[in-house]
Amino acid sequence: MIRLALLILLIVCPGRAGAQDQAAPQDRARGLELWSRIHQVFSHPRCANCHVGTDRVPMWSGPEYGSTPRPHGMNISAKGGDNGSNYLACTTCHTTHNLDTPHGPPGALDWELPGPERQWFGKSSAEVCKQFRDPKLRNIESIDAVVRHIKTDARVAWGWEPGPERKKPPYSVNELAGFIRQWDKAGAPCPAE
Repeated sequence: MIRLALLILLIVCPGRAGAQDQAAPQDRARGLELWSRIHQVFSHPRCANCHVGTDRVPMWSGPEYGSTPRPHGMNISAKGGDNGSNYLACTTCHTTHNLDTPHGPPGALDWELPGPERQWFGKSSAEVCKQFRDPKLRNIESIDAVVRHIKTDARVAWGWEPGPERKKPPYSVNELAGFIRQWDKAGAPCPAE
């Protein structure tokens, strides 16, 4: 009898992963609309230029750099250490604050690249969404922790205060945090490939 009750519970109340695929059509549509806004921020140069892959080479892209993305100047790579410590430490140029000169090195406390498991640069919206939806791949356990990270990490906050002649991402930090919470509540749907 207990096994039958558990089986009924599993069918009637699927876990979180099942909820992503079984969301009501209106929730899924709303969730995809929210993801579109989230992805506008994640794919913006202020975010994506540092969310790079296993080559650990940050990028320079966006209208202020011309139409073609290019690797970070000075042949910079963080391979072997996200803070560049195996080559030239990021903090050699990236201090705790922005310099007032146009295109000068941006700054925030403990400047370093996100881990390669959080690569956004060059990935599709669907790829980034699937990665972000999985706590192991985003390397942050809960949505509440993600929101805290976005609202309190100085390196993330820098994106909205990038210094002279750099464009900010769309939406505010608080709007992005709200979109992420609402997207999660809508079942965290991802667009098709």
